[in-house]
Amino acid sequence: MSENTVPLPDFTRWPSFPFEGDMRVKKLAPPVEVEPPRSGEDDSECVACGTPDDAYIWVSERWRVRAMDRPTGLPMVLILECRSHLDLGDLPNLLAAELGVMTVRLERAIRSLDGVARVHVNRWGDGSAHLHMWFLARPYGRLQLRGTFLSLWDDILPVIPEHQWRENLALVAAWLADFGGKAIAEPAHIEWESSGTLNVPATGDDMAREAGRRPETLGDIRAGVAGDSGTGTFGGMWISAAADNGTGTPDDMGTSTPDDMGTSTPGGIGANAPGGMRAGSASGMAAGAAGEVRAGDPRVRHSDDPTAGSPPGATPVAEASPTTASQTPTPLESRGAGSHGTGILSTGAGNAAAGAGEPES
Repeated sequence: MSENTVPLPDFTRWPSFPFEGDMRVKKLAPPVEVEPPRSGEDDSECVACGTPDDAYIWVSERWRVRAMDRPTGLPMVLILECRSHLDLGDLPNLLAAELGVMTVRLERAIRSLDGVARVHVNRWGDGSAHLHMWFLARPYGRLQLRGTFLSLWDDILPVIPEHQWRENLALVAAWLADFGGKAIAEPAHIEWESSGTLNVPATGDDMAREAGRRPETLGDIRAGVAGDSGTGTFGGMWISAAADNGTGTPDDMGTSTPDDMGTSTPGGIGANAPGGMRAGSASGMAAGAAGEVRAGDPRVRHSDDPTAGSPPGATPVAEASPTTASQTPTPLESRGAGSHGTGILSTGAGNAAAGAGEPES
């Protein structure tokens, strides 16, 4: 075999040329008399005509856009096809005019992606008889990729992450769908998994204490109120105003008069009284009075005189001793919302791409 002495062309020294080192030019093969048919010359064997819409990223009545079957080195590589089995020179005027509009629209959609500087539009047509236009996105700042060798760099560059590739496909499809047609490619869906209930494991001691203090029936609550000598507590945790007989007197803290120190709870329920006052509890009444005394009230005592601030002829009221107030614990549930009418307060727990041929097509 004789040595090939053909000099290398100048473009091999361009910065955009992707190869370097010792190279030589291939020997040129002789021409053939009859060229072989391209793929899909017969529309019954055309791959593009037989591909369903769900293999594309966007479709319309007369045009479709597809991507590669996997990510490549460039941010985006797409192919525009017409539905009709036609080549470029066979397009009627309507499709020829729409091809110009679709070319500009798809170029803008790809160029809108982050990190894209330019979009190269190519048509070779040597591999497939069905019209298809190539759109290749050049990454921003990669000046070495400018020019005619971008399709070669696509096979050389590291592959972009698949999640970024799929997101770009969905963005382009949505852009095109704004002007008509249907977007097939969709962004990745986030699968939220949340439990309908919050289960907190309880220890044996917790369950035993809960069983001992929680009443099971309304009768248990009433019995507990009576057994607690009118304090209005059941085991220090449950409150009922049933023992107040709905009288609404100052003793049960259920009135809306100044005597109840500003409380306005209906049905004689004292659970929501300011200062943490408890139904039927004298110590709670004193505690509420300490936190809710209003300025200018003529009955407020400003001295040690037990009758100071009281109406004429009133009997002095003995103050609750600190010992009495401390003996009745303040129930935690007493600060929640009561159930009106019953006088009972309770607690509760509450794909987008098809395969493509080589760029030479």
